Formats: sequence, C-alpha cells, structure tokens
Amino acid sequence: MSGPGSGEDPTAAFRIEAGELLEQVEQGLLDLEHRLDDMNLVNAVFRGLHTLKGSGAMFGFDALAAFTHHCESAFDRVRKGDVRATPELVSVILSAADHMRALVDGDAPAAHGQAILDRLAGAVDAAAGGGAPVPAPAPRKQGWALSFRLPPDAMANGTSPLALLDELRELGEATIVATFDKVPTLDDLNPGHCFVGWDCTLIGDISREAIEDVFLFVMDDMEITITPLAVEEAEAEVAATPEHASVTMDAPVAANDTTPRGASANRSQGEHVRVPAERLDELMDRVGELVIAQSRLSQLAGNGHDLSLRSVSEEIERLAGEMRDTMMILRMVPVSTLFGRFRRLIHDLANETGKAIELVTEGETTEVDKTVIERLFDPLVHIIRNSCDHGLEKAADRIAAGKSASGVIRLSAHQAGGEVLITITDDGRGIDVERVRAKAEANGLIQPGQVVSEDELLGLIFHPGFSTAAQVTNLSGRGVGMDVVKRTIESLRGSIDVKSVSGQGSTITLRIPLTLAIIEGLLVRVGEGRYVIPLAAVEECLELSLEEDLRSRGRSIITLRERLVPFLRLRDLFETGTKPDTYQKIVVVGTGAERVGLVVDQIVGNHQTVIKAMSPLHRNVAAFAGATILGDGSVALILDIAQLIALSQPREERRLAAG
Repeated sequence: MSGPGSGEDPTAAFRIEAGELLEQVEQGLLDLEHRLDDMNLVNAVFRGLHTLKGSGAMFGFDALAAFTHHCESAFDRVRKGDVRATPELVSVILSAADHMRALVDGDAPAAHGQAILDRLAGAVDAAAGGGAPVPAPAPRKQGWALSFRLPPDAMANGTSPLALLDELRELGEATIVATFDKVPTLDDLNPGHCFVGWDCTLIGDISREAIEDVFLFVMDDMEITITPLAVEEAEAEVAATPEHASVTMDAPVAANDTTPRGASANRSQGEHVRVPAERLDELMDRVGELVIAQSRLSQLAGNGHDLSLRSVSEEIERLAGEMRDTMMILRMVPVSTLFGRFRRLIHDLANETGKAIELVTEGETTEVDKTVIERLFDPLVHIIRNSCDHGLEKAADRIAAGKSASGVIRLSAHQAGGEVLITITDDGRGIDVERVRAKAEANGLIQPGQVVSEDELLGLIFHPGFSTAAQVTNLSGRGVGMDVVKRTIESLRGSIDVKSVSGQGSTITLRIPLTLAIIEGLLVRVGEGRYVIPLAAVEECLELSLEEDLRSRGRSIITLRERLVPFLRLRDLFETGTKPDTYQKIVVVGTGAERVGLVVDQIVGNHQTVIKAMSPLHRNVAAFAGATILGDGSVALILDIAQLIALSQPREERRLAAG
C-alpha cells in the first residue's frame, strides 16, 4: 500500500490491491475445488478474505467489509473443522468474489448480495450436517510465546496497541507483560511514538496464522518473535527452520537503530514498486524518441570526420540500446497472468454446458509485452467458448467414442524468434469441413464445386456472420466473435492458423509479435524506397546475380540446401518502375515452418526500429506492419512477414498454372 505523500489516491491503490486479493482468493478456490481436504488452501482463502475485509473497512468500503465478513466466517468454520469444504460452498464463494469485485467498483445491487448470502447460509448448513465425516484438523500448537514491538509511528498511522492486545486475548488464555527497556528519557520522548514492547504467553488451540492475522496491517514494519511452547511442537518448528526454533520478522525500527537487520529490512521493502501502466507507456515513448535521435546522431557522425563526435555517438548508441533493452524487460510479463484468468472461465463453462472440462496450461513462463497480453484476453475467450460449446462432446458421447469422460482444453505458449505462438487445442469432435463448405456455399463465399483447400475452408470460420452451429446457445452460435478474433490478432500484427482432425479435435495457433514498441530490424533498399524487415524473422541473406534472376523468372523458386523456397521480388510487388541492381540480394525470412525469400536491391544494415502506427489511409495495406522514422527524418515501412509469406504462395501457384 502506498504511504502518505506518495501522490497516489489511496482509494485507487486499494482497488488495485483488492483486485489482486480477489484473484488470489479465486485461484485458491479453484484449487480447493479439486482438493477439498487441503487445509492449506482453506487457510489461504480465509486469509485472503480476512485481509480484504480489514482493508475494505480501513478505506471506507463498509458494504464490502460487511459482505466479506460473512464469507470469512464461513471459511473460519471450515478452518476449525466445524464445516466440510464442499463443491457447493466453493461455488457460492466464487459467486461472492464476483459480487465483491462489483462492490469494489461501486456498482453492486444489494439484492444480488443478499441472494448470495442466502445461498451461502444454505451451503454452510448442508456442509455442517450429515455426509462424509469432517477430516480431523491438523495438530495445533498447545501454546505460544510472543515477543513483539510495534513500529514507532504505529499510533500515528491509526494502529491501536490496546486493540491488538484485546485480539490476542480473544485467541486464548493470555498473559501479557509490557517491557520498557527502549523507552527514552523524558527529554528525548516523542509522545506520538510507541516505545513499549510486550511479552505474551498464549495458551490454547491456536494456529500461527491466527496470531499473524492479528498483526496483519503492521507485520511488515514491526519486530515479532513467535515461539511454540509445547516440546513436540517446538521440535517440529526446529525441523521447519533449521537454524532457529522461532521465526523472527524484522523490519525498519527506530531511526537511531542502524543495525544490519534494519538495513536489510529496508532493502527488502524497496524491492517492488507499483507503477501505473500509463507511466510505462509514456517512458516507452520517450525511449522510442531517444532511439530515433540516436539514429540521426549516428548518421551525422558517420558522414563526418570528427572522431570525437563518432566516439560520443557510439557511446550514446550503446546507452540507448541498454535503455531500450531494460525498458523492454520492464514491459514483459509472463503469459501465466493471462492463462490463470481462464481457470474460472473453464469452471463456469463446465457448469453451464454440463460437460466435464479440464484446463491444461503449458509454457506459462513465456513472456510477452504487457500491451499484447491485455489485448489477447478477449480473442482467447471467444476461442475457448467455441471449443467448449461446439468442440467438446458431452461425457456420454465421449465415452461412446472411446475417449475419457472429461474433455481437455490445452493452452500452451512458446517463443519462436520474435514471435510468441499461443496454441488452443481441444480433444473434441473437430471441425466438420463439409458443413463449413456447405455453409460457405449457402452464404455465397465460394461457388458450388469450387476447388478450395482445407486450410482455406477452415479460415472461413473467421468470416463475419459465419457459424456452423446447429443451434444458438448462450455461449456461441450467432456468427459473432470469431471475426472479432481475427481483427484483433491482425491489429497486433499477428496471424491465425487452424488445424482440425475429425473425431480428434482442433488446434488454433495465434502468432503474436513479442512487442509492439521497438524491434531490431534489417534495413533494406528496393528501388528508391527503404524498408525494414524484423530481424527476428531473418534466417539468412544470399546474393542473386542478374543472370540467376533472369533464369528464375519463370518460377520464382530457389533451391536452398535441398529445399525449395519461393521468393518474392519486392521490386515487382511494390511496382517501383526502376531497373534492378546488377547484384540483388535475397533475404530469407520465416515464421515457424514457412519460409520465403525477399529479393531486395541492397542490404543497408541493422536498425533499431521504433514502430509507428500506419495512417488510416494505409492501415489496410496487407504487406506492411507499420512504419518507422530513419535518422535522416525519412519514413521506412516495416514489412509484415506473415502476410508476405501468405502472399507468396498463391502468386507462385498462379505462375505455375500459367506456365
């Protein structure tokens, strides 16, 4: 939580942290659904609800605190073994978490909250009576010895020591003794500071978590030692922490305490800083402008003969490159932040469709630019909904087909050069290609009997209004969604590939660039124009003499290490109207298994490319992914490799058909 004077709105900061707490609670509930007897998960959910309630009350979200209190109380009973954790109870708390989000945002109807509380009461009553016996709670400590000292400014920040002591007394039989060894003389006494410490003995069936919950809001800034009293439990504590039989949480102490312990705590508190996303975007823009200015400086230094200027230019280039790399790392986030959000979606879809669905994720540590992550969520929601609704069969149909009763949705991610490949796979019935063809013919997208490849037919599912669903459901079937997916992915300079095997399932692969801001590029010249090829897609460069160019005019294919690779003459594609150079170059680029050669007049060299959006007039030109500003102030277009590869295939097919 940001401290006073940080300039951040405390209410806005609370909303951010409340969202994180609710995400943790939701993930814990989804795990608990599969391991109902896991008391660690029960305790984790309880602590999340307890923290949310306390923070909400502190920041004036009284309705949130009151509502969360009921959910916390229910899980407290589960924690104590009075109530079993059941699927119904988990489901109700998941619905309650949605209502808590609405309460945080300030747009939650009271009637909805009361309906959830009524369901909660019914679920708790059902879990408390009959059924399987409640698992015996884990062995508890027989008692604890505490020694603690609050931060000096605790009372100034609203913490009441007497209230904390009362909470300790509520946990069990408590003996509390104040210690005054650090109380200064009257001349040095600050009446607003807390100098008193306390030694406390707690007897009873009390968990360490319950004690830590008392100090939840001051734990990071206080000194506290918690030691178990029972001999057998003390031995267990020694096994858990080999060097000591107690756990000490040190933090910054009084200003005159300069011990290494306090310094270490100060460092640990400064390891993470919350920065608004828009500030990162603004900083990224500044770095981009710096890269453009550095490129201009390098060009001026290269054209002159001043060695000092050239030395400074090289140093600025190094520093700008390091700043760019650091900035890119700051913006990168693991796809686990995206994949984790679909666990709840799968849970809800399973309940809505009546199907048993399992979510499997792979490659969650793969990192992507945060802007890409934000814009991928909606397309993935559409794809997963369609896979669950149309792809996966019901349990009886799966068993009849020799499959497991539970369907599997697999989300995977891995990096390939300058792209991230995100794959969504289901093991359902697959896409009915003949039904797609029939629907396409009925809609006039293709002519009856027209020869169309299977890949082209599958690509038609992204056409606006296209749907092969036999009936419309709450999830899909209206022909909307998949066209939005395609538009969004293309706006990210990405592409979509669809594969399907009848009776075995479907796979949709999204190819997305790692970043939308700055890339390393290969600057080339075609006629009088200059273009940038993303360096991550470049595999190799070859020379193409005028004689070889003339010999290959009929086929536009080269043999590269016993493999045929088609190539595009960018001069012809862009209709430059100029004669080719005597010695042209072929830049071989690829995305995954597909490769194509791009014939250019000259390879100028590497170029740090700041990606600028195309103007509305040129935004729909398929061959380009954006533009960049060169050091001399001119504009170079950035080539869209995926589009050029797709473009090369039909062009070559037409050439072969004509020849």
